[in-house]
Amino acid sequence: MSDTAVALARRAYETTEPYHVVAYFNPGIRDAVRDLGIDQHAFYVGARAAPMGEAHASVVTAAFYNFSPTVIENGWSQALNAGLAEIDDRRYAMLAEQYGTILAGIDPTEVERIAEGFGRLVDGLPLSGRALAAAWASSPVPDAPALALWRHLSVLREWRGDNHLAELVRHGLTGLEAGVLHEADLPDPTVRRRVMGRRFFRITRGWSEEQWGEAVASMTARGLVEGEPEEHRLTGEGMSLYLDIEAGTDAVSAAAFGDDAAGLIDRVRPLTKAVIDAGVIPGTGKK
Repeated sequence: MSDTAVALARRAYETTEPYHVVAYFNPGIRDAVRDLGIDQHAFYVGARAAPMGEAHASVVTAAFYNFSPTVIENGWSQALNAGLAEIDDRRYAMLAEQYGTILAGIDPTEVERIAEGFGRLVDGLPLSGRALAAAWASSPVPDAPALALWRHLSVLREWRGDNHLAELVRHGLTGLEAGVLHEADLPDPTVRRRVMGRRFFRITRGWSEEQWGEAVASMTARGLVEGEPEEHRLTGEGMSLYLDIEAGTDAVSAAAFGDDAAGLIDRVRPLTKAVIDAGVIPGTGKK
């Protein structure tokens, strides 16, 4: 792949991610889980894996990769009991409400054209070996342009995610070890990147402090990290591994981006900015 396409793959991920994650930081989730009789883990697992249908929990665990089997099994069981279609409908209803406010100042025709552009992009994605992306690519496209765009970006996000998991497997990392790698402090503290935080990763992914400590010890033995479990940092070798995985993900993901992709990514930026300015996502402030 050309250097331009590789750079576009990274820029597309960074640009579109805020628009997508409104689904996971939606203020309506609390009411949704109460009404559906499930917990927040179940809502997340059910909403994200709904296009996979009533698969066995082990399939969902494999697709999510860095979640503990226990948290997936419990969440998926609750989601199946509540109904995947009901969870899917509730998620889209919450998104419709949020985007109705967030995108109020943006021309609806432009939103529709952007959605159509990303629809064409994801229709051309190679799906072999990308199970979760393939499931999302088979999901219905909502009529509302803002929701159609979210659906298309979900396909693209999971497609990139599947590519990333292949890189993690290639480098011999378990899901928990991948979390240890990603959440570690960097050798150069001036370098900025998006992280979740060790505690938030453990809680949302269902890992205990003991399991986290064991993974840090395993990575320390491999020379990839150093320091205490809650203050660990990447070694030079660990940083090289991290950069190699990210570069590999971008290189494989570059297959999605043709000559007209740069313009499409630029056009979606005002929508992303509107999401950030709305202050829905943690770390952003309402303007």
